[in-house]
Amino acid sequence: MNETLLKNEALKRNLAAVILAAGYSSRMKLFKPLLPLGNSTVIENSIDSFLESGIEDVIVVVGFQAKKLIPVLEAKGTKWVYNERFSEGMYSSIVAGVGSFPEHIKGFFLLPADIPLVSSETIDKLVEGYKDSKQSIIYPSLLKRRGHPPLISSRLFSEILRYDGAGGLKALLRKYEEQAYYVEVEDEGVLLDIDTYEDYLRLCAKFECLSQSYNTL
Repeated sequence: MNETLLKNEALKRNLAAVILAAGYSSRMKLFKPLLPLGNSTVIENSIDSFLESGIEDVIVVVGFQAKKLIPVLEAKGTKWVYNERFSEGMYSSIVAGVGSFPEHIKGFFLLPADIPLVSSETIDKLVEGYKDSKQSIIYPSLLKRRGHPPLISSRLFSEILRYDGAGGLKALLRKYEEQAYYVEVEDEGVLLDIDTYEDYLRLCAKFECLSQSYNTL
C-alpha cells in the first residue's frame, strides 16, 4: 500500500457517517429506509456505501418506525441513535447524530437514508479532497450539480450543535461557502433520491442495471 493510501486509511478511522432515517416518509406514504432494493433494503445500501469505503463509524439516526428499523441495524452491526425530537424535522436528527460522536471524530459524512446509490469510490474521492484541500466542507459534484453526501469538518461541530435549525443545515453551511471544496465525480448516485414512489421505481431499475453491469465484470 503506497503512502497516499496509508494516509487516507488513517484519516478514515477518524471520520464518521451519519445516515438520517428518522423521518415520516410522508410524501412516499411508505417507510423508505426498509423498502427492498436489490438483495437488501434502502437503508442497508446506504450503510454499505460507507463500509465498503472503510468508514467504520456509521451511525443511523432513527425516530419514526424505530422499532422496525433497529432490529435491521443491529443485525447488521450498525450503530444507531434515537432522536426523541424527530417530529421537529431533519435538523434535529443531524444534531442527534453529531452529538453522539466519540472524541476522535474529525469530520463526518451526512446522508439522508433515501439516497442509497452513492458509490464507495465517491466516498474515497471525498476523503482525498478533504485531505488535500483542508477545507471545512467537501461536496461531491456531478456535472456542476452539488450532491450528497457532504463531508463536514469537526471545525463546524460546535456551531451545528448550537444552531437553532432555521432553514436547516443548508442555511448554516451557506455561511461557510468560502470554506467549501467541490470534488467532481462521475457518480449519478449522489443526485438520486427517493421522494416519491415513482422515484423508487426508477431507482430499482437503475439498481438492476448496476447489478447487471457488476455481474459482467
